[in-house]
Amino acid sequence: MKLNVWKISTLVLAGALAFVAGRGALVSVASAGPQPNMQAALQSLEAAHRSLEAATADKGGHRVKAIALTKEAIEEVKKGIAFDDTHSGPAENKRPRK
Repeated sequence: MKLNVWKISTLVLAGALAFVAGRGALVSVASAGPQPNMQAALQSLEAAHRSLEAATADKGGHRVKAIALTKEAIEEVKKGIAFDDTHSGPAENKRPRK
């Protein structure tokens, strides 16, 4: 059975998403740093970036775009962590979710 490019790229991205979602569930708030959700997101994005880099290049430009977007997301998370580190106030999750 021959898989087409779209099935392969979908499988790679679905696997990366499953890893990201599963990784976040495994992080323990008690043992994590001061921003456990942001740190977990950063680690998951970095893992997804590595997976995308390791994937074959024949994805019609979608892999390249996903790599660029994960790089951008990594930088935004880092900026968010830095912002929170330099501003006083309660820890992460300070506002209740609605």
